[in-house]
Amino acid sequence: FERMKAHDFEPAREHNVYYPFSDREEWELAKFLVDNLNQGQITRFLKLLWVRSETRQPPQFKSAQRLMTFIDALPKGPRWRCTTIQTEGYITTHPVHLIWRDALEVTKHIFGNPAFANDMEFDPYEIHVNGEPEYGEWMSSPRAHAIQVCDFLCDKLPRGATIVPIVLASDKTPVTRQSGGLEMHPLFLTIANIRSDIRMKATAHAWSCIAYMPIPEFVCNPEFSTLLQARVWHRCVDIVCENLKYAAAAGTSMVDPLGHLRYAFTPLRVDPWKVQAFQELAKAQHLSGVQLPFWRDWRFADPAIFLAPDILHTCHKFFFDHVLKWCKEVVGADELDFRFRTHHKRVGTRHFAKGVTHVQQMTGREHRDIQRMVVPTITGVADPDFVRAVRALIDFIYKAQSPTFTPTSIADMSSSLQEFHRFKHAITHAEARRGTSGAIEHFQIPKLELLVSFSRAILNLGSIIPFTSDVTERMLITQCKDPFERTSHNRATFTQQIVCLLDRRETARQFDFYALLRSNNLSLTNLIVNESEEIVDMDPTLGWITRIAPEEVSRFQGPRPVRNHFLKGLLSDDSNVAFHVTLSSDLTDATPLSLAQLYQLPDFPQRLRSFIEQSVSDALAFHFQSRLLNVWNKFRLQLHSTLHSCLVMPSQQVQAYPPSVTHPRGNC
Repeated sequence: FERMKAHDFEPAREHNVYYPFSDREEWELAKFLVDNLNQGQITRFLKLLWVRSETRQPPQFKSAQRLMTFIDALPKGPRWRCTTIQTEGYITTHPVHLIWRDALEVTKHIFGNPAFANDMEFDPYEIHVNGEPEYGEWMSSPRAHAIQVCDFLCDKLPRGATIVPIVLASDKTPVTRQSGGLEMHPLFLTIANIRSDIRMKATAHAWSCIAYMPIPEFVCNPEFSTLLQARVWHRCVDIVCENLKYAAAAGTSMVDPLGHLRYAFTPLRVDPWKVQAFQELAKAQHLSGVQLPFWRDWRFADPAIFLAPDILHTCHKFFFDHVLKWCKEVVGADELDFRFRTHHKRVGTRHFAKGVTHVQQMTGREHRDIQRMVVPTITGVADPDFVRAVRALIDFIYKAQSPTFTPTSIADMSSSLQEFHRFKHAITHAEARRGTSGAIEHFQIPKLELLVSFSRAILNLGSIIPFTSDVTERMLITQCKDPFERTSHNRATFTQQIVCLLDRRETARQFDFYALLRSNNLSLTNLIVNESEEIVDMDPTLGWITRIAPEEVSRFQGPRPVRNHFLKGLLSDDSNVAFHVTLSSDLTDATPLSLAQLYQLPDFPQRLRSFIEQSVSDALAFHFQSRLLNVWNKFRLQLHSTLHSCLVMPSQQVQAYPPSVTHPRGNC
């Protein structure tokens, strides 16, 4: 926003906030076209007689090129660059280009975003529950305290410094379907100062893409190609994060969301180019062969600590690739599918009407739904020791996703893994673990071995669920696959086209915020929420706009806001739970006996009578028992967050519909 104030067009915006556009209406039309149409579609739209009609004022831009010129003239955030990577004499099929942004600039951009003002932490802290330390957010971890306060390997930060922990994520993804073979390898960045529940929402814009890593094709022995690609990747991360490393070593100035200036730190003999000889020696030492890993000169960066376990791939993907297959082998594919199909349908859990064994790929949510039901599904068919082994792994996965940990809960999680190892013999005895050549007698599974590291990772990093790749998997769609559909699909230029699309989208979103502030004469840090004030769990940007200009919320896209039922709903006796029901009931003037027949609950009248007698006096009990009843089939229940007592969580629906043809046991 300071950059926008220093922009060349700022004097013109004294009279027209939306300059170079004529007014707000023209700006909103331009933003809609840029966000939703490609240049060819924009050109065809602008040629419509309805647009060019003299009865209304036509837009200033007469073509897509002119519109893009207007958008490109707006103030921008961290700029994109292109660097050619030299491969030291090794030939590639295409030139190797790195498209990137300075990671330090992006970090400052996220760190100073006023939308996150109520959702950031700047100082390490310690929490004790029942005499035990509790680990949740990164700032509550011993690692944060060691870097900030303690003399960490005689490498102490100066007094008053602020830690800005960098979180990086990278994954390769195909962008073409069925044919073409085009891939992208984005690198994403966020900071651990932002509260984890906000970082884990893709719509919160807490993550930014900082690079599209090249995927070079080397003309060489295939054995060396993977090693050379890994070296190129580390070299590219070196380039992108170079200034972050300087900031980690010497510190840098950053402006926080409240406008305060902070002194911030950003905490990650053979000739290596004789590839054949180097690779042989590296393999002998069980090393990858990358001689210059990007973290080698990054202060406080220890790969034994900063490489956080990934819940999605290490746990859920492990379950799908191994545990579910063991169950299929023991129970039988048809029987397992039949049991999943016959599960009673209920709210909050997916019903697998076609079974589960035919699915080749699943989302993280589907993995979780199967894990909830797989133990009772196989019980009674599989050997009890086999069931105990599977249940122990499910328990471990469930406990590993906790938002907070204490030494006791960490030990409890580890005991579940130990229980699995005590009963895993039942899996090999049933010959459930199989390969292409038959039964496998060992458990040398890399992801299973990684589970041992979870306890140590929690002690170093706090809770590990904030580091799950669910969000970055979603960003692969929004930052790669969806924009790719609006490009020419040209192998040589599609990445540059995607960068232009994303850059214009980000520029438009920032300009929208800026125009909102200028048109309403508002401060960036206006109406910051007091720590004791009750707030709802919602998108931070929409929450910020709701506080400063509620009438403008419809201008911005985001998740549906959370309704606070504590304001007008029914409250529990201790006011910790809110209930919401509709004004009109689903059934009126019903007798207990008729409800017993409708819901197939023969003891309902007796149960209701006992409840009333225990709840009120005898006189009132007689009065209630003689009254006809109004019935609601559903209501909503809302709680406060256990971690942040001022935060109101989204409400959950509780329902109990009577039995029907499609739901013979009722729909709950």
